[in-house]
Amino acid sequence: MLKLKAKMFDEAGKSHASKNIFVQILLFLVVFFLIYLIEGIISSFITLPKMFEELSSDSEFMSGSKKLTWGESMSMATRVAGKPEVMIPTLFSTVVGTLISIFYCRCIEMRHVSSMGMRKRKLVSHYALGLGIGILMMTSITMLTVVTGANSIKLCSDIKWKLILLYLAGFFVQGMSEEFIFRGYLMTTVGSSNNKWLAVMISSAAFGMAHIGNPGISVLAMINLILFGVFAALYMIYFDDIWGGCAIHSIWNFTQGNLYGISVSGSADSESVFRTTAKTSHAFLTGGKFGIEGSIFTTLVLGIGTAAVAYFMMKREAAGDTVEQNNTEKAA
Repeated sequence: MLKLKAKMFDEAGKSHASKNIFVQILLFLVVFFLIYLIEGIISSFITLPKMFEELSSDSEFMSGSKKLTWGESMSMATRVAGKPEVMIPTLFSTVVGTLISIFYCRCIEMRHVSSMGMRKRKLVSHYALGLGIGILMMTSITMLTVVTGANSIKLCSDIKWKLILLYLAGFFVQGMSEEFIFRGYLMTTVGSSNNKWLAVMISSAAFGMAHIGNPGISVLAMINLILFGVFAALYMIYFDDIWGGCAIHSIWNFTQGNLYGISVSGSADSESVFRTTAKTSHAFLTGGKFGIEGSIFTTLVLGIGTAAVAYFMMKREAAGDTVEQNNTEKAA
């Protein structure tokens, strides 16, 4: 089996964290709940005023002659959450996840931030490469749905560039946050004292489960989320830093939502350059309400991406074994 080697696992192994995998997972759940709680409180302060505005505009509801069903309530919540004045500050508020993850690893586990993949070396080049890969992957997925007739795409007539740039900045923060929580923290903590493949699978499963409450979630969408986690984990291990994964994650979401106008993990449509519309009712092709991440084409592209990273890892491993063998023969 492919060996998953990275300095960050060795560095994380020098921490004061428990080596018991069950304790590690339990502590992660506590930290994740704290992040979820704080971000939820911030999101509520942003969202509730807009929710009240929506309700106030409904005269029947205000008069008491109408009651909202659960489905109507969820639909309104999704619509409000998708408004730029709500979604953009909510994206920026996810910096809480990054900060708490770093604080926990640095001050509780007492390990250096480099063990989370935070390295200065080649930061810019690795981030730029990640941006390119993320755009390529999401563009490939979107174009596959178009050429197969599952979706159609057209240029928007009124493009609000300032808002789109704000979304871009917001997704830079949001994508980074999830990478720090699930890969920079959870994966490296588990992998520091346990099987590295187990660490990859646990962090990927946790990443998928974190989206289980999103609108339109399906079995295929969950598989794709876990597969994205595996891809991002292997990518991070290959480069031994977190920056490329952050870039891929951020630009993946931005390209999906604000370039091609597709729902991001069940979120409402937002300002975009293009608008992608379903031409078929087959959710396994389009992703349905969850968005294109629930499509079989996402499975295909992520599968190819994961296989490509694994190939380069095996190639480097084989080269390393050859060098080690030559050095042994010279020493003999």
